[in-house]
Order: sequence, then C-alpha cells, then structure tokens
Amino acid sequence: MNARIAAGELNYGGIGSTEHGPPPADAECLVTHAYVGEGMATYRRVVQGMLTWQLQKRAGLRVRAESDVVVPGARVVSGFGVGPFRINAPCEVVWVRRPVPGDGPQSAGFGYGTLPGHPVRGEEAFEVSIEAAGQVLIHITAFGVPSNWLYAAGGAVTKRARRHITSRYIRSAQELAAGVD
Repeated sequence: MNARIAAGELNYGGIGSTEHGPPPADAECLVTHAYVGEGMATYRRVVQGMLTWQLQKRAGLRVRAESDVVVPGARVVSGFGVGPFRINAPCEVVWVRRPVPGDGPQSAGFGYGTLPGHPVRGEEAFEVSIEAAGQVLIHITAFGVPSNWLYAAGGAVTKRARRHITSRYIRSAQELAAGVD
C-alpha cells in the first residue's frame, strides 16, 4: 500500500476491490467485457496503449498524468466536456498488473480510485486478456456512488454518461488492437 492510500486521500471504501474482491455493498457496479481482436501481437498493442493512457485519450478524454506510464500511486486528471461544461475527474492508480513474457493466456491492467473533486467516489479498472484460443478481450469494471447531491440528482444522466464513456473505451481498445494511429 503506498503512502497516499495510507494517508487516506482516496475518498471511498473498498480500495483495490477492482483487483481483489467484491465492491462495497453500497456501490453501484458496472462490469463490461468486449472482444477486441486476435493474437499475441494484438494483445501487446492494446496493453501498451492501455498502460500509456492511450485508452483514455483515444476515448476523447483530456488526460493530465504525473507519469507517461501507468504506475501505482500516479495521479491523473481526466477531463470531459466542453468549455465551462468540462468536468475534471482526479484519480490515483491503486494497482497495476503488467504483461508477462511468453505466449500463454494472461492479463494485464490497472485500477484507479477517485480523489476529492471527482464526480463519483469509487474505482475503475481496465484489464486486457488473451485467452488460450488467442481471443483478446477488454474488461472494464467500475464501482462508485455519486460524490454529492448534485451528481446523485442527475442519476439517469450519470448512468448514460458512464455507459457512453465505457463504449468509447471499447472503441479505443479496438483501434489500438487494429493498430490505428
């Protein structure tokens, strides 16, 4: 556990749950799986893009990160929206799993948790796996609760926005898989 987590700066319960266990009972959880391609080269391209913030950038988010590579403890602010309607979402990476050498089935990914100022209190994880048959899949897990009454009041809009950005992450992973620049 890094010092920032120990200092309590992350603002939700269940830190690390996207990697090791069920989300907190009071949190809404969304789990999405999607096919992105075939083969080890595809897997490695998607993982490389995911671990260098390209998944978020290609999804249309403005990304400001402390590190060009996803590492535990790195802080990142993703922004979405336009002009005065831009929402910034500060997070901290709470876990990372890197790819391993070899061609067998495996997965790599990371999870980040929300910091004060984020519209949700919770965690989101991105994992890419390659199955024994060579299928490459992306798995996105997110849990959270609105951070304040305003976001809670916009529940239906918030759910739609979450589904929309998740679909953009999937499209982004498919572009990475295809080698689209």
